[in-house]
Amino acid sequence: MTSSPLIAAIRQRLNEAGYDDLPTPFRMAGVEFQFTGALRGRHGRALDLVLLIDTTAGSFGDSDGARVRARVQALSRALDVTASRYVLTVVLAGATLPGDIEELTDTARVLHVDTLPVDQAVNCLEDSLRVLLPLSIPQQGADEQDGTAQEQLEKALKNVVDGATIKTIMDAAERGEEAVTEAIASLIDAALVKKEEKA
Repeated sequence: MTSSPLIAAIRQRLNEAGYDDLPTPFRMAGVEFQFTGALRGRHGRALDLVLLIDTTAGSFGDSDGARVRARVQALSRALDVTASRYVLTVVLAGATLPGDIEELTDTARVLHVDTLPVDQAVNCLEDSLRVLLPLSIPQQGADEQDGTAQEQLEKALKNVVDGATIKTIMDAAERGEEAVTEAIASLIDAALVKKEEKA
């Protein structure tokens, strides 16, 4: 594992969000792959495979865009050969890589986390990794007149959706995107069954 503070911060935030570290190097389809770090999601994100690449330190050739692209594409082919359902995400941490790194987007979801001053680092990290993190609606301060985000949502939808439905969706949001999708699907199924029973 690397001692880079930026990689450590990314790893810690993903661990908090339900990702487990994988040992590196790891093997896929009989081929050994070495990356700065690798994580796999749990529960609703169990098919997420996240690769951490420290573009500043350059370990394992990570400061060379062509080498990074070749290694990620090789891993993607190995996943295809094994009929894996993993969704591959590459997190580039640090300096922008030279070369046509945009080609990686054909193979994997690519996120970039810049090195920023400490006072901006937390917000930048959250924004950069947002797609990997559970959905959350920030609570407003008690002195704000409009109430919490949930109260605002309930107010906006009160004539369209009942409070129980909103609560079900908000509770599911704390468990991630897949939980929200499942909750909405269950609500729709229940409404269809109820409609058929009335017919």
